[in-house]
Amino acid sequence: MEAVLEQPRRAPQAPAQPNSPNRPYPMEQTRNIGIAAHIDAGKTTTTERILYYTGLIHRMGDVDDGNTVTDWMEQERERGITITSAATTCYWTQREDGTYKAFRGVPHRINIIDTPGHVDFTAEVERSMRVLDGAVAVFCGVAGVQPQSETVWRQATKYRVPRIAFINKMDRTGANFDNALSDMRKKLGAYAYPVFLPIGKEDYFDGVIDVVNQKAIQYTVGDELGAKYDVTDIPAELKDSAQLALTELIDAVSNKDDEIAEMVIENRPISPQALKAAIRRLTCRLEMVPVLCGSAFKKRGVQPLIDAVVDYLPSPLDVPAPTGLVAGSEDTVEIRSDDNARFCSLAFKLWTDPYVGKLVFFRVYSGQLKKGDVIFNPRTRKRERVSRVMMIQADKRIDVDATYAGDIAALVGLKNITTGDTLCDEDRQVLLEPPTFPEPVISMAVEPKTKADREKLGEGLQRLAEEDPTFRCFTNEETGQLIIAGMGELHLEIIRDRLLREFKVSASAGAPQIAYRETVTKPAEGEGKFIRQSGGRGQYGHAMITLAPNERGKGVEIENKIVGGAIPKEYIPAVTDGIEEAVAGGVLANYPMVDLKVQIVDGTFHEVDSSELAFKMAGIFALKEAARKASVILLEPVMKVEVTTPDEYQGDLLGDLNRRRGHIVHIEAKDSSTVLNAEVPLAEMFGYATAIRSLSKGRASYSMEPLRFEPVPASIMAGILDSAKGKPPARA
Repeated sequence: MEAVLEQPRRAPQAPAQPNSPNRPYPMEQTRNIGIAAHIDAGKTTTTERILYYTGLIHRMGDVDDGNTVTDWMEQERERGITITSAATTCYWTQREDGTYKAFRGVPHRINIIDTPGHVDFTAEVERSMRVLDGAVAVFCGVAGVQPQSETVWRQATKYRVPRIAFINKMDRTGANFDNALSDMRKKLGAYAYPVFLPIGKEDYFDGVIDVVNQKAIQYTVGDELGAKYDVTDIPAELKDSAQLALTELIDAVSNKDDEIAEMVIENRPISPQALKAAIRRLTCRLEMVPVLCGSAFKKRGVQPLIDAVVDYLPSPLDVPAPTGLVAGSEDTVEIRSDDNARFCSLAFKLWTDPYVGKLVFFRVYSGQLKKGDVIFNPRTRKRERVSRVMMIQADKRIDVDATYAGDIAALVGLKNITTGDTLCDEDRQVLLEPPTFPEPVISMAVEPKTKADREKLGEGLQRLAEEDPTFRCFTNEETGQLIIAGMGELHLEIIRDRLLREFKVSASAGAPQIAYRETVTKPAEGEGKFIRQSGGRGQYGHAMITLAPNERGKGVEIENKIVGGAIPKEYIPAVTDGIEEAVAGGVLANYPMVDLKVQIVDGTFHEVDSSELAFKMAGIFALKEAARKASVILLEPVMKVEVTTPDEYQGDLLGDLNRRRGHIVHIEAKDSSTVLNAEVPLAEMFGYATAIRSLSKGRASYSMEPLRFEPVPASIMAGILDSAKGKPPARA
């Protein structure tokens, strides 16, 4: 169903009257948006300012003070980072186009999800993007496009989420709007054009120019809340650049929008309203990215950003209807945003609340859900009665009687549910496309410190694994150790911290281990026989397979090429299960195998003795025999690393990256610093935070994200295999 997400966006055909008369806000005036960016670009601060100016909170918090609304977990407030995506709802009465004085009647309802920036918590961004209609991508005005900026941009593109860009931190030394805009075009391939320009920069940044309306918005000096500003004519020295920006914007829009193109050709005047409508059409079709600027920390340019969310990002009616599979068939069906249709929603997040128990966050795509209704889960084939429906305000829960199409809400008390499940009406059983998540890249062994902790540890890990699709826990069958696996050192550190705080479990952990993979380098054939005679009925299974390398990243493909009934159809799934089990266990060092093409080509059976168990064992033996002939190698995760350093430490940091088996991709000179882009094996990056602080006297910073798997050098592979088999490493 991935292909469904990649189809061209069709113009949605809204129902005649999709809104229920009972809903408080019409869908046309609803926005479901996410705030996404690289770590430290200012997502949470921007969200906090939006909540203040929309009247949801009466005192602005700051990340540094640990009192923001959306960073509500203790760990988030202590560390100053976002760990879990937080949902909240606010309301905005928009100014009349072009005047900034009058207000339009009914407020717009904006559901906001503030997502983490750290790559270890990328699952939070992934599942949020799956259910959003639009996104605000925040960029640092100094650093421009950073590695995690590219990751969240790819995630938004994958789920076809329209977005606007906010270039933040225009008050910081080294901020450069033009450079950040150029970065977006070059690195992200974005058709990005400014709808607002900065007035001044760094210490002299005091407002923005509205390009569409050709007005200046200048903030009152000394107003610490950023609530007072004047809408004036553009200062004389900036009029030319503002007019040029408008000309470029009209040209850019006319290249892709027929209505504006026609007005340009006929030399008709283009009103701000017509230009905004065209920008909105292009943004909703993913053909344009409007760019704004400001400083969330200094409270400049946030109100125009909220206006832009309303002006340019889509309502649930403006995006193409998602497509789902009819349960039990290959037929697809469109789920239109309509309160009067059958209920259909997607559970995108699970969370354990200490007061109400398990919360299931869900996005309603069609229909209504009320307290007391019965919902159906097509995956489990189970019905459940809804006892409580809640709207979420960060860490607060507000009980409501009903939710409608386009809403994001939470349910309490559902059983046997996982992230990505569809919840729907039993009369309309549909499976919506679930979000996809990356595999863990790092693992470590954990042990409870006391016997009393042992039982609580298992329960706590199970709950955390339910909440986080990128976290795994399992027992190593050879050593008996309990292994936890995740996306990075910080991810596993937070897991252990949550075990202690939320489940009162004290656990000690071993050194982190890399999640290697195994694959083959050449084709081979394998034969598996499982024959047992024990007096009565025996066991007989015989399968022959071919094994070949697959393209990197394509995964494992198993094909049935049996002709003439050499193996009866009913035993083919058993052979496939055996092959999958052998692939999961590996052959070199018990690491999962990846990127294989397996074909079941021949075999024999016995009329009486053949069974599913026998053919499953035959599949295991055949795969292992073929793999031993196919030159198995180990693959290791390689990280994309970006290091930002003052020029004087560049040589030392380059030398350190080379010692870590790093490959320098390119070096980029910025105004007052150097950016090193490298690819480094994850195995060499442990302890790098300490090393970079030491080498640069604390002045350099870095970020990294998973890039791909690459073969492990032969000189290092022997040591990894010895460690996996419990042998002491060979002496050099």
